[in-house]
Amino acid sequence: MSGVAVLGIDVGGTFTDAVLLEGGRLSTAKVPTAREQEESVVAAARAVGAAAIERFTHGTTVATNALLERKGARTAFVATEGFEHLLFLRRQARPHLYRPCRDHPEPLVPLERCVGVRERVGPGGVLVPLDLSTLPGLDADAVAICLLFSFRDPTHERAVAAEVRRRLPRAHVVASHEVAPEFREYERASTTVADAYLGPVVARYLRALRDRCAAEGLPEPLVLRSSGGVATIEEASAHPATILVSGPTGGVVGAALAARLAGFERAISFDMGGTSTDVCLIVGGRAERSAERLVGGLPIRLPSVDVHTVGAGGGSLVWRDAGGALRVGPESAGADPGPACYGRGGERGTVTDANLLLGRLPQRLPGGIELDRGAAERALRDLDPGAVVEVVDAEMLRALRLVSVERGHDPREFALVAFGGAGPLHACSLAEQLGCETVLVPAAAGVLSALGLVASDERRDRVRTYVVPLEEAGELPESGEADLRYRGQSFELAVPLGAGGGIAEAFHRAHEERYGYADRGRQIELVAVRTAEVVPGPHVELPPGDPLDVRGPEVVELAGATCWIPPGWVGVRDGYSTLVLTRA
Repeated sequence: MSGVAVLGIDVGGTFTDAVLLEGGRLSTAKVPTAREQEESVVAAARAVGAAAIERFTHGTTVATNALLERKGARTAFVATEGFEHLLFLRRQARPHLYRPCRDHPEPLVPLERCVGVRERVGPGGVLVPLDLSTLPGLDADAVAICLLFSFRDPTHERAVAAEVRRRLPRAHVVASHEVAPEFREYERASTTVADAYLGPVVARYLRALRDRCAAEGLPEPLVLRSSGGVATIEEASAHPATILVSGPTGGVVGAALAARLAGFERAISFDMGGTSTDVCLIVGGRAERSAERLVGGLPIRLPSVDVHTVGAGGGSLVWRDAGGALRVGPESAGADPGPACYGRGGERGTVTDANLLLGRLPQRLPGGIELDRGAAERALRDLDPGAVVEVVDAEMLRALRLVSVERGHDPREFALVAFGGAGPLHACSLAEQLGCETVLVPAAAGVLSALGLVASDERRDRVRTYVVPLEEAGELPESGEADLRYRGQSFELAVPLGAGGGIAEAFHRAHEERYGYADRGRQIELVAVRTAEVVPGPHVELPPGDPLDVRGPEVVELAGATCWIPPGWVGVRDGYSTLVLTRA
């Protein structure tokens, strides 16, 4: 890395973080997030002193926010005739097991803009020829196309997409085989619709960002995908559903790097920012990945780092419910006005205000924010700040248990990597309750997501659907994952290709480990094969930090974060960049 300047900028709900790594020297900066995210990116680049940059990677929440806030494009949906209601039929499952009256989230496309075209492809080929004259007129800025069995034969879907593009040359058109060529029509349709819905919004932002960066003399940024790899601006604009978890993914990449450099191959990433907390399991030095996730209650069938998010952060608002119980989040004070103690007009109490009153924060935060203790007292009024912290800890503990204990992992075998502006404030308490023996706090904890952007790989994920008996699948790739199931089962397990003893035996073992039994006499069905082309990112060696030996209770100020070491914990940093916390 000597002599090469690499920049990573992550935009969060409260702060925008920048990390510049140049010739072994690490520089960091935090600036408040502006309403126009591209302005925050440029301000962070200026603050960190970026110049003559060779590689610039960006993590953004634009796609996530647009989906959650339903601020995407006016979208139409084209399906096989007779399947126009697909987005509304879903899977016919309750949205919540014990709340029968709870509603599903509304589809992104209203029923009046869901149309059908006459055609039908079956597993063996064309059943009904495509008739483009049956395609109704469309009034939309984006169009999603999802035809039956297009994952196996996309010929009809390509023809429909070409016709729509001819009719609506300015619309953003996405066909399902381009973004999620997998079976299960509802999940494929949901993913395609989200991709089309987000296209115009994300493209506007990314192109505005490219123009602002060019005006500042910065190179065109790469955008972090949900899978942990990077994409060009044009690639991300074409398929924005691939960057829905862009921001949290950078933190997981950074946590895996910090844990690996500290000698821990098994870790739990714990990123607590201003508006939310993201957690993820790291095994063998790499983050766990999933083929599907829910975003805003909608299934997105795309590879992503398996991050679990809860609405609990430093800016989470404190309130009482109808029964008088103390609650925290998911609503947040955000960057404007921010927590009451920021002195920017916030009047409602937050987790940050509680931590200030408990003596766990310095008078001045990174980014130049002077904290107002009186404002925090007025905002919380008669609320016990200790109780506020206990409530938010309980919410985050549930998330940590979900990715570890509830998936069969013993937290005692994992280190907890705490980062984000607020993560190190809560890490030791959570580790005690979870059973983790070690907490790792990187020196760059407050900007670790941006550091993860610096170190991210170039990654291209691909999937091929089979849905055939395993013995009929033919030759398979040497690396990647296979989705397998016993014939007749509804869901599958992912098994590494090239596993010792053969892929069939690897599946039997995985099934026995997950469900407690294996049926070696039953036929195995290959559902899909997932592969990835990976070009490793820049080699990153963190500069050593100042030696530190500290015993709780103690407040330790870091670059962009504050670490609270409670009584009974000790911390050691013996020249490396990460503070290692253990029980005394």
